[in-house]
Amino acid sequence: MKLVVIGGDAAGMSAASQARKRRGPDDLEIVAFERGHFTSYSACGIPYWIGGAVTGRDALVARTPAEFAEAGIAVRLRHEVVAIDLDRREVTARDLDGGGERREGFDELVYAAGAVPVTPDWARVDAGGVFGVQTLDDGEAIHAWLDGEPRPRRAVVIGGGYVGVEMAEAMVRRGVEVTLLERSPQPMSTVDPDMGERVHRAIRGLGIEVRTNTLVQGLETAGGRVTAVVTPDGTLPADIVVLGLGVRPNTALATESGIPVGVTGGLRTDLQMRVVGPAGRIDGLWAAGDCVQTVHRISGQPVHVPLGTHANKQGRVAGINLGGGYATFPGVIGTAVTKVCELEVARTGLTAKEATASGFEFVTASVESTSRAGYYPGAGTMVVKLVAERRTGVLLGAQIVGREEAAKRIDSLAIAVWNRMTVEEMTALDLGYAPPFAPVWDPVLIAARKATDEVHASR
Repeated sequence: MKLVVIGGDAAGMSAASQARKRRGPDDLEIVAFERGHFTSYSACGIPYWIGGAVTGRDALVARTPAEFAEAGIAVRLRHEVVAIDLDRREVTARDLDGGGERREGFDELVYAAGAVPVTPDWARVDAGGVFGVQTLDDGEAIHAWLDGEPRPRRAVVIGGGYVGVEMAEAMVRRGVEVTLLERSPQPMSTVDPDMGERVHRAIRGLGIEVRTNTLVQGLETAGGRVTAVVTPDGTLPADIVVLGLGVRPNTALATESGIPVGVTGGLRTDLQMRVVGPAGRIDGLWAAGDCVQTVHRISGQPVHVPLGTHANKQGRVAGINLGGGYATFPGVIGTAVTKVCELEVARTGLTAKEATASGFEFVTASVESTSRAGYYPGAGTMVVKLVAERRTGVLLGAQIVGREEAAKRIDSLAIAVWNRMTVEEMTALDLGYAPPFAPVWDPVLIAARKATDEVHASR
């Protein structure tokens, strides 16, 4: 049997590794194609590497091609799969360095091509200094540009989501003057506006100029380099432009090969990560990672949530099943965390806007508390916001914005959302207490109490 994997990062190599654990080289040959220079790396760590918090590119690489080779997994770096023939059971891969193409037959195929940055037409300029932040190769290119001559002095980051905010901070730490552009009223639109306003203030506190409700019209270039970003309110000088406009599933190859995609643009799979078409499962075809569509466990709607956590889990599930075991991926609830300097931001489940779009009637409750006992040194403030269904009190979502030790409290809230707990049930949660770690009433419990009051009042 022969397994071919398209994509050598988290999902693809997790699938290959799990399949190899269960089936030896004499039973299963595994070949993985990766268009970049690296395998199994942390794309989420790129802003921290660029900003200097992480030293060295190799710190972000979990396993190298040589390590995979020792495990009996052949990796073809700098090879881009350009065609899939499901009838002939073969892929065509182009050698991006040496030229030419090669065909590789397969019995089983894992499509783990990831996601690609959203790149508007105005960003497609033939000039240096315009970057997405998706791959380790992107990170290397940004590093080289920042270290090159002339040294960039002014950066414009377009997009105020996770990547945009993290890259804006990274640029500040590199001594570059930064302007952040966001088309929405607040940056970090993955949280509700009242929470986003707190993030907005924190970004400004770093010395970053933030312009909201701003659309980009184009880029100006000269001498083969970007020089400015054009907006309706004026032209902003720029020596480097970072695109943080989000990503979309990298499924162009799939659609060209006749493989259908879902409403989000991602590949549809069953619980075992087998690709599903109009007539049901497609024999021998699996998918995992940022190229797939999954289901939100609270709204029940199809969603595309590109996170390394999901990619690793989905790849593991596909690999276990490929190897003859049994595993399922039950969906997501949208848990995510990030930081802006010392401010931590976290969310899980549905925001108020998402709950409305899903048809829920709900109440919200927000409380401000401290990360430790108020008298203990280093206690930082945080705001916890809960969204609970009006009639039942079931927790639909939660958000946290606060100082050190705030964000990871989202994990207990994620468990409550995942298990459909009510906010009243949460008030009795047996959470850990000691003055260095939490006040006697943890912020999660205080928020649950307030949300319970709101639910009772709404009945």
